[in-house]
Amino acid sequence: MIRRALLISSALVAGALLGACSDNAGKPAGSAGAAQQATPVGVVALEKASFPVTTILPGRAEAFQTADIRPQVSGIIREIAFREGGEIKKGDLLYQIEDAPYIAAVEQAKAAISKAEASVPSAESNLERYQRLVGSGATQIEYETARTTLLQAKAEVESAKAALSAAQIDLDHTKIVAPFDGIIDQTAYNVGNVVSANQTTALTTIRQLDPIYISLTESSTNLLRLRDAMAAGDIKGAENVAFHLILENGKEYNQQGKLDMSKQVVSETTGTFIIRVLFPNPDRVVLPGMYVRATVELGAETGYALPQLATSRDANGRLTAQFVSADGKVETRAFENSSPSNNSWLVTEGIKDGDQLIVTGLQSVTAGMPVTPVPMKINDNGVVVPAEPPAAGDAEKPAAR
Repeated sequence: MIRRALLISSALVAGALLGACSDNAGKPAGSAGAAQQATPVGVVALEKASFPVTTILPGRAEAFQTADIRPQVSGIIREIAFREGGEIKKGDLLYQIEDAPYIAAVEQAKAAISKAEASVPSAESNLERYQRLVGSGATQIEYETARTTLLQAKAEVESAKAALSAAQIDLDHTKIVAPFDGIIDQTAYNVGNVVSANQTTALTTIRQLDPIYISLTESSTNLLRLRDAMAAGDIKGAENVAFHLILENGKEYNQQGKLDMSKQVVSETTGTFIIRVLFPNPDRVVLPGMYVRATVELGAETGYALPQLATSRDANGRLTAQFVSADGKVETRAFENSSPSNNSWLVTEGIKDGDQLIVTGLQSVTAGMPVTPVPMKINDNGVVVPAEPPAAGDAEKPAAR
């Protein structure tokens, strides 16, 4: 019974298929299905203009100045006058070394000056006496001896004064002061420790953080390309290079940097050279050792800006983008040369004014597919929004690619 039912079902299905084939036999091939529907895509109309030429470089923050503090005289540390990790000003007292021995040395030098000065008047009187007696009893040798004695007495005075200056310098060095404004590290020595002049171990370290250096790494290839563009006049205003910093949390630093110097030697191992940039750092936001990125404005170039969200790279590394052709179909274009410009790629060839770049719906279209362009725009935050204001109650959302 079951076998009979299966045979009947098979016969019915076969009959239905034969009937369908018979019904379509007399119809044209193009009417077998509905015509392909045009897919709506968001587009922006491109216009030629002048855009900044930018690049993003990795780098590390470095202190503007660094000083290892060491004693210049020997003695016992009597006082530590700073707070570890705090801010200090130029001239602030850091360490006080026991100064009693150095005060005594100063007093001893002062006494030596007084002693030396006391012998000068006697030597002067003696010289005057022999000067009067020359030729009337005193010999020339006695006169020369008296003159030499006076000169020696005056020299002793000068020597004693020099000794006093040296003793005073040593006394001054018992007070170790900050050489510049900055942030001070923790101390390596405590009160009561003995230190010595010219020791290798630093007492502490001071770093000046405002301003601060950012050492950026750039490839030598980009350097050559930039020089060629400047020589050809494609990039103008490159002498006013502007630097903007992107911190580790992805936020942009609110200070603008200026070029300080760059190394003139390319690394043999990495093929890169170092650019050093100076940034104001009044709030100590940037600290030495931080990894940062810098957006560098190299000048301006005239061309068309293609948003990065609407572009990709082909297997050969060329920049590609999708456009709406004159007959309303998707057209893929590849560009041999492009330059970064903020969140866009700047191209100078292969585009004309009014060309419609597809910025949304990219995942659902392929080359040659008919599409319906919907005017869009990209706001200051890089979000694609309708060219016309959205209806009341509609939330502004990024359009899907």
